[in-house]
Amino acid sequence: MNWNALKYQLKAIRRDKLCILTFLLPIAAGLALNLLSDLNLTSAAEPAFGILQNDLAPEAVLWLQVHGSVTAYDTMEDLESAVREPSTQTIGVLSDGPGLQVFRSGDELTRTAVTADLLPQLYADRSLMSRYEITLLPSGSDNNIMKHLLIVITMVTAMFMGCTFNAMNIISEKEDGILCINEILPLTKSQYALQKILVGFIGGALSTAATSLICMRLSAPQIAPLLLLIILSAFIAALTGLFIARFSKNLMAGIVYIKIIMILFLAPPVLFYLLLPADGLPHALTYLLPSSATFYGLMKLLTGSGSLGKELAVLAVHCAVWFLLYVCMSAGFRNVRACCRHQH
Repeated sequence: MNWNALKYQLKAIRRDKLCILTFLLPIAAGLALNLLSDLNLTSAAEPAFGILQNDLAPEAVLWLQVHGSVTAYDTMEDLESAVREPSTQTIGVLSDGPGLQVFRSGDELTRTAVTADLLPQLYADRSLMSRYEITLLPSGSDNNIMKHLLIVITMVTAMFMGCTFNAMNIISEKEDGILCINEILPLTKSQYALQKILVGFIGGALSTAATSLICMRLSAPQIAPLLLLIILSAFIAALTGLFIARFSKNLMAGIVYIKIIMILFLAPPVLFYLLLPADGLPHALTYLLPSSATFYGLMKLLTGSGSLGKELAVLAVHCAVWFLLYVCMSAGFRNVRACCRHQH
């Protein structure tokens, strides 16, 4: 390992604003999540009803307030605009004699559409509710799936920092001609690759560790699995940056590749976790994506729902496979270059 070259790379981080932002943003997001730890995010899922001023009977308004949030509008135009707004998921409610009449935009979520369609019948049968004893079980803050998802997404983003830095740093060296200077320095290809991986790995691991200290409250036995999870995931992210840099011809192509890979790192694991049963074959196939194992492992730590043996083993295999692939690919490129120079 060329320590002087490594020191130079670490100094370069201070001049890379994108790298600094990538490092600090997950920490800032973790601080925000920590400050909002007492906020019950499940309230965001309650239905939103829009009504006209002085249109519904007071009894109907009180009934709607029990089952969701109610906003009164002065005119029909304002109410229709609120219902058509995709970000509000508002259900329009009007008086229909003794009952209710609802209307919706047609592009809302399935949950909102079902609620709107059943609302008039539920209101008509509201007197039947008095025949049954209803007990609401409050959900504890530790079981808030929305908070856990936000924490895990923030930590996976922090792990991705190493990929962003490595890719942007190597591509910048290509465009500035520094890569040609590196070829005549007393630095082998393997030393260069290990140096780049180490720089991105250190940044991603430190950013993730700082975020976990802010967001997660773990017991002593959970600390070691978390550290192993961070180490393996940060190594894969740093190695991914080297792959992106190798296949990127310029800075714009590199940025596009980074965005695509980042989406693949973040979006599929969330969908897999929410939609696929944990004991089925499709769920097992999701481990082909490295970030899925990271995502599942972090969720297990937050929910205390099991050990991380399978996730750590999968990540270790990914580290070995992708590192060997990069070594073989680098050796192949060197052989091709040697053959070309020999022919010339």
